[in-house]
Amino acid sequence: MTIVGGGTTDSLVREDGVMGYINVGPLTLESGYRLPRARLAYETWGRLNEDASNAVLIEHALTGDSHVARGQSRDHAPEVERVAAEAGGWWDGLVGPGAAIDTDKYFVVCANILGGCYGSTGPATQAPPEVDPEQKAWGSRFPRITVRDTVTAEAVLSDALGIERWRLIIGGSMGGARALEWAVMYPQRVAACGVVAACASASAELLAWGQAQALAIRQDPNFRGGDYYDGDFPEAGLGLARRIAHITYRSAAELHYRFGRETQPNENVAATHTAQRGRYRVESYLDHQASKLAGRFDANAYLSVNETLMSHDVTRGRGSLTEVLSGTSCEWLVAGVDSDRLFFPAESAEIVQALPGEQQLHMISSPSGHDGFLIEAPQLGLLLKKTVLRD
Repeated sequence: MTIVGGGTTDSLVREDGVMGYINVGPLTLESGYRLPRARLAYETWGRLNEDASNAVLIEHALTGDSHVARGQSRDHAPEVERVAAEAGGWWDGLVGPGAAIDTDKYFVVCANILGGCYGSTGPATQAPPEVDPEQKAWGSRFPRITVRDTVTAEAVLSDALGIERWRLIIGGSMGGARALEWAVMYPQRVAACGVVAACASASAELLAWGQAQALAIRQDPNFRGGDYYDGDFPEAGLGLARRIAHITYRSAAELHYRFGRETQPNENVAATHTAQRGRYRVESYLDHQASKLAGRFDANAYLSVNETLMSHDVTRGRGSLTEVLSGTSCEWLVAGVDSDRLFFPAESAEIVQALPGEQQLHMISSPSGHDGFLIEAPQLGLLLKKTVLRD
């Protein structure tokens, strides 16, 4: 794929949905720690136009990745690259040819978060010689990453791609927190901002859920303080963290409707001894979610991105929410999910009330809870077309 205009080199842009990498370090973090080397993994779709005015940045959620939409690599590309590009994306239906975020019209970018485990620098990454002469994995030595740090790194990526101003930055959940920070940190670089199923700052309840997940991992005997890469993986702890989190992603009504008190087939929940009893169907469902995540995610990376979400407070050191948002100059789409019990609709309303000018809270109707921002992509697409993507 050849990219047009924007001062961007062809080497930075791959085929649609194929991962690329860029060095963004050294990077001084919000804590003052200097990350000597850092890279971001990212994917792109579409073409940047002559004046670089059609760029859209999509921010993924906690354990998401950069593969937001299906892509297609060159026929002569390695098979593993073709398979990865052509796999379904987590926002297919919202992003793609002819979709609300139309990749025939917009140049779409999605980067893996700093501190994660999908190609960007994180705890499982080999540490540079400045940190470890043997260049073992960062492990427990990896520094704390805040939402603001992730935006700083993405600004370096933006510069490299030749994008001075994003037509839209949008994300759901922690992705919404990152989008909000972009609008505050770089108001002149954001034309429109979409904050979906997110909040202005992590609530006490969110911090409590985050602590429970972190302890689940840290108390796994295989965790070994975070330096487990030469031994057994702390699968049980990571799986428990995912179970805790996944309960907050779905609504009580959905769990009742899908599972109720039904038992897993061929399992006895009325066994004489508790240790021998079988599972209810909802328990089997959570076990499945735990197994899926443990098969694709690193435990230290989960701790890192969990801490990043817990760090979120757009007002920290800046004043009141109204004062902070008064410095923004973009169009807004703020949307909640009506059944969300992780980021309650009232938290979306708080953002709307603090924004300058006349703003409206939009609501996604879903029985599924927080994950409605992913499941109800058609509703979100309509909202985008009615608000920040009217053209």
